[in-house]
Amino acid sequence: MLRLTAVIALFPDLGEAELLGWVERGWVQAERQEPDWVFEDIDVARVRLIHDFRRTMDVSEETMPLVLSLLDQVYGLRAQMQALAQALEQQPDDVRAAILARLRR
Repeated sequence: MLRLTAVIALFPDLGEAELLGWVERGWVQAERQEPDWVFEDIDVARVRLIHDFRRTMDVSEETMPLVLSLLDQVYGLRAQMQALAQALEQQPDDVRAAILARLRR
């Protein structure tokens, strides 16, 4: 876990007000622990992603909700596909073969 000041230190061109704005918009899920904010590793990774989108790729503030929503959907689909793959691994060989044959059509 990192506190707000530690996260800000990772991104010299990111101010506290901007980062807290991302939290307020729901782009980043940080936890309020008076008198500070606490960021889990996954939150810091999301800050890094948003920072790259905003600074490197120049994605506008208005477009960010759409971009983040699409990324979240892709991440959710990826998790579902992994669960499906694990379920398929537990099936008998003939069932797996039938499914693979169907997918190849």
